[in-house]
Amino acid sequence: MHTVSINTQLGKEEIYLQLLPQLEALLHGEKDFIANLANTCALLKETFKWWWVGFYIVKNNELVLGPFQGPVACTRIAFGKGVCGSTWQKKETIIVPDVHQFPGHIACSSASLSEIVVPIFGSNREVIAVLDVDSEFLNHFDEIDKLYLEKIVLIITN
Repeated sequence: MHTVSINTQLGKEEIYLQLLPQLEALLHGEKDFIANLANTCALLKETFKWWWVGFYIVKNNELVLGPFQGPVACTRIAFGKGVCGSTWQKKETIIVPDVHQFPGHIACSSASLSEIVVPIFGSNREVIAVLDVDSEFLNHFDEIDKLYLEKIVLIITN
């Protein structure tokens, strides 16, 4: 049993700096990918209170919904479709300040206004999953989120 203690009154970067070592401790010794995705999801949701936090896992050439926290979500996403499928295709993090301005955005929830999606790579540099985070606010995500969420997905795969 791990206790996580993060002072959410600090600035965003300071919160991430507290979160990283605690996530490493939480996942240490656990080899099950789904269990680690689930705990990462819970930690991020509890810490940042984002609208939706979850993972889509590559299965049979599509993204399939994995562990998440928030309202019900789209179950399957095709390669190159929406923000998640585009992240998979481009193999890079995508920040969307306003989802209504993203061509082909898949609206799983009308309350979602901005989004960041981070690819998770396997050992052969192929995308094996994506971390998807939605906010009910416009312009919610920035380069600080990109930097630290990319560090977080590395912790998950190590």
